[in-house]
Amino acid sequence: MAKLIAKKDGYDWKYSVVGGVTRVNIESGEDIAHLYELDQKLWTVLSCPVKGLEFDEKTLQLMDLDGDGKIRVNEMIAAAEWLKKVLKSMEYLLEGKDSIDFADIQADTEEGQKVMEAANLILAKLEKEQQSISLADVSEYMAIFEEKCKAEYTAEETEPFTPPYGEQSDAAEKSVNDIRQKMADYFMRCKLAQFDEDATEALDVQVEKIAAISGGNLSENVAEIAEYPLSRPNKEGQLNITKGLNPAWQAAMAELKTLVLDVDFAGKETLSEAEWNAVLAKIDAYTAWKNAGETAMNEAIAAQLATHAAAIEPVERLVRYCRDYYKLVHNYVVFKDFYRRDDSEQAVFQAGKLYIDQRCCELCVKVSDMGKQLSTAGLSGLYLLYCTCTSKVKGEKMDIVAALTDGDVNGLCEGKNALFYDRNGLDWDATVTKIIDNPISVRQAFWSPYRKFGNWVTDKITKSAAEKESKQFDEMTAKADSSTTELATNMAKAKNQMAAAESAQAKKATPFDIAKFAGIFAAIGMAIGFIGTALAKLATGITAHWYNLPLMILAVIVIVSGPSMFLAWLKLRRRNLGPVLNANGWAINSKIKINTAFGATLTSMAKYPKLVAKDPFADKKTPLWRKIIYWILFLAAVAFCVLYFTKNLPWQKKAAEAEATKTEQVEATAEAPTAEAAATPETATDAAAE
Repeated sequence: MAKLIAKKDGYDWKYSVVGGVTRVNIESGEDIAHLYELDQKLWTVLSCPVKGLEFDEKTLQLMDLDGDGKIRVNEMIAAAEWLKKVLKSMEYLLEGKDSIDFADIQADTEEGQKVMEAANLILAKLEKEQQSISLADVSEYMAIFEEKCKAEYTAEETEPFTPPYGEQSDAAEKSVNDIRQKMADYFMRCKLAQFDEDATEALDVQVEKIAAISGGNLSENVAEIAEYPLSRPNKEGQLNITKGLNPAWQAAMAELKTLVLDVDFAGKETLSEAEWNAVLAKIDAYTAWKNAGETAMNEAIAAQLATHAAAIEPVERLVRYCRDYYKLVHNYVVFKDFYRRDDSEQAVFQAGKLYIDQRCCELCVKVSDMGKQLSTAGLSGLYLLYCTCTSKVKGEKMDIVAALTDGDVNGLCEGKNALFYDRNGLDWDATVTKIIDNPISVRQAFWSPYRKFGNWVTDKITKSAAEKESKQFDEMTAKADSSTTELATNMAKAKNQMAAAESAQAKKATPFDIAKFAGIFAAIGMAIGFIGTALAKLATGITAHWYNLPLMILAVIVIVSGPSMFLAWLKLRRRNLGPVLNANGWAINSKIKINTAFGATLTSMAKYPKLVAKDPFADKKTPLWRKIIYWILFLAAVAFCVLYFTKNLPWQKKAAEAEATKTEQVEATAEAPTAEAAATPETATDAAAE
């Protein structure tokens, strides 16, 4: 909830905690009017790029006073100061309208008078009588003036030029350009045939290529057939334009013949390179004339449009600011649209939604510089998916980065395909190209060590199996090749050699050296004994008290998952979108925190209803009696292991008692001679005394 914090001097701003950071509230026109008093250290953003945002680029260009491609704090303040001189009430900005009534304009200021003059000029040209001006009126005026400029330029254009093929010149130009490269390839092949007649066959299509596709439907291999030469090359350098043509190019050649060749070389059935070059010269001259005319026309029209745009710029600036300024302030000073979590109002940097692996990532940002992203975005603490998106409708590609803030990461990998929807609802094919791994939640971090260990074990086993399989395959292949070669040269000789080799190998077989392996066996025995002793001590400790087992399990969990969960907790508290936006050209002045609760709203998971229907392909459930037997066997095995390692089994007890009795007897036998020896000196002393 917002709270008032009064300043000793100046404007009293309202503050609120948004995203875990205290920010200034911009809730009224009066707040906008006093932006110049707001300490720059309290602004969330210091600058943002003009391009690449989900925001009207023309509005940002009007605000970019120095034309450096950035909107800075001073330019935001300059826009607010200009609006104060034009509008009677700054509260009008909160409505976000793209039109303005003349009654709301201050006509007594210099800026207001310029707006009124431009508005009257537009309405007079459109022949409209109204007391308001809208962005649609401005666009209509500029469209009418652009058409007028084109018409005037076309009428004034006096440079003489006769199109080479009359009204069909544009179609002829396209036909020639479509087959230009194929013609160049054909005549180069003819030149090589003239250079070396023996190379003619190699320059033609290879029979093996046709044989490779002849077994299927050839109509499905048009693309491959089109790669074959246009026609069979010859040393004369003549192309027959009526027969012997590549089937994939016959339609294009027929169109070329009708539009161009029948006009320039009527009745001819062949075409030389010189004649073809003459056709190219005419088409290139026509293309150059058109381009020069279009360039000159565009430059002239652009100059006139710039003049008129400057004349009506005050009114266009006003209607665009009325529509967009308040929204931009929310995304510049407070980031209110980002933290609002309302699909109807998203932040200007949010490019759309990424659907991947049964979840929807709503925090997606266009990537303008992949190098900067990969070097700094990892500092955000976010789990980031970088994707290349392709639109078949637009014929364009773009890179995005999506933040995954909920769920798990199983199944996510580079190369995984997904679907991206931009802000206009257009779908793009997306492919994951890079992943920056960071914790998503404490719960996910709990399982992370076990998952990583499992993946490591699986990778090791898979790698070892693959290496062994490859080694065995190579050995088998080598033996097979060797045997085949030997059998092909001399079967009998190979047999004798193999027999001799086997005999020699049998004679040279090294006998098993027990001394050599005694150390190995001893080491293995010691290791097994050590492990057994350790397990016995562990089992003894567990069985000493009933609560030792759960405490031991808890200790293992804490040791394994504790560090991972603690690090995840620290990183989740520090998650910050700022580094991602900084890499895109923003100058972020304050943290843009994404805590666990807020992050859960940025990634939505698939939710299924409770199903009552029976799955016909579901795995069969284990009967209850069988489960009971399994549990009894499991507990019996555990009990046996515990009793075994603690040596509490009946035969172990008997053996221990027998061993103890035997030890006592040995000790008693050892003590008897000692007693006799102790008595001997006393006897000797008594005898001497007597």
